[in-house]
Amino acid sequence: MRSTSALRPPRAVIRGETSWGLQSALDRRGLGPVAGVDEAGRGACAGPLVIAACVLRPGDGARLAELDDSKLLTPLARERVYERILARALDYSIIVVPPDEVDALGIHVTNIEGMRRAVAALRVCPGYVLTDGFRVPGLPAPSVPVIKGDRAVACVAAASVLAKVTRDRIMADLHDEHPVYGFDVHKGYTTAEHGAALAEHGPSAVHRWSYTNVATAAAAHGRTPPHRVTLTVAALGRTSAPLRALDGALSQNEGSAVGYGSSSQGGAPIP
Repeated sequence: MRSTSALRPPRAVIRGETSWGLQSALDRRGLGPVAGVDEAGRGACAGPLVIAACVLRPGDGARLAELDDSKLLTPLARERVYERILARALDYSIIVVPPDEVDALGIHVTNIEGMRRAVAALRVCPGYVLTDGFRVPGLPAPSVPVIKGDRAVACVAAASVLAKVTRDRIMADLHDEHPVYGFDVHKGYTTAEHGAALAEHGPSAVHRWSYTNVATAAAAHGRTPPHRVTLTVAALGRTSAPLRALDGALSQNEGSAVGYGSSSQGGAPIP
């Protein structure tokens, strides 16, 4: 009879001080190829949510100069790293989720589903998936959430760069279509300048109408959402009666975990 200890998987030991140690440990144990997954645009109130999955070759974390969390890189450095990742990655995929899908299903649901789609789109079947920050159920391989994964795991950092550069380019194009909002500067995130533009012009078709600050601006301008929207309790509380009365245009589900505005706008995700 085999001992129970023989049935236990080997314990991954992370050696050294390298910031990419976890991925290296999985590769050494034969648990690769390792896929990293990350998103860009979760906190924005305009533009798409972009999710990327990336599989690097073992050891490429050290070979990719400047690779880091995309938020810590300058725009020019991100572009350089982006091109190097495309040239060296074993595989990658990028999923773009439009604002109307975020509004219909909520940011958390679309983020989780987008991560599943990104991993499913890989041609290389990963042996392990590492996600940034929170667990993603329903992946086709064992997975582990890594706190600050875009700073600790090379393939997650690579995914963050792919997602961020892709989304920034999309927002630059949206600026050409909607120049009054300054998407080329703040990339759709809630800044003082963006808030002032929303107050003056009201939201555009590429805003996330389920977010509290956008819903409030829409109500002030008497605008009807251009697509189905699920509002949070916070958004419902902040909008005026005319917007709340648009029962035919809005799907109001107070029990869902859906989109949210910035904390300065009073929005919050519903648990």
